[in-house]
Amino acid sequence: MANGASSLRLRPSVVEDIPIIFPLLQRKAEFDKKLDSFTGNPDTLKEHVFGQRTYIEAILAESEGQAVGFATFCHNYSTFLTQPGLYVDDLFVLPDYRRQGLGKAMLTYLAQLVRERNGGRLEWLVAVWNQPAIAFYEKIGASVLPDWRICRVTGDSLTQLASSTFPDKIS
Repeated sequence: MANGASSLRLRPSVVEDIPIIFPLLQRKAEFDKKLDSFTGNPDTLKEHVFGQRTYIEAILAESEGQAVGFATFCHNYSTFLTQPGLYVDDLFVLPDYRRQGLGKAMLTYLAQLVRERNGGRLEWLVAVWNQPAIAFYEKIGASVLPDWRICRVTGDSLTQLASSTFPDKIS
């Protein structure tokens, strides 16, 4: 069991953390009830976090030297603000370490990173069924946007859309 936030350490991940981060990603997929669609692998994750062209960054939350949570994030851009920001793709804390301030600490860390990078906002998704998370996010000042829905194209649908031809009127 956790000893509280006094032993908490947040840090950017390093390449040697991939064998630690990947199982945490699997635990997150299991928590989200999406393990059946989890197809990632450690080598691809390593390439995308630390390769020549990176797509995502990660931070680790440690307690007593053990990884107990992580967040992955990437840059995004708001044309409404005309400013960059950060999008949190995943944020996860092991069950025994929840409700001890780790989630808030990670979001605080990321908010500070947004400011350091001259950004205008920090965004993430939350599942509609995850009422404890929604309540937590609202408590720390986040707006849960009711008027927006995620649109996603993957798998065969992505392949089909990508192979479509443009209408004649578009040049």
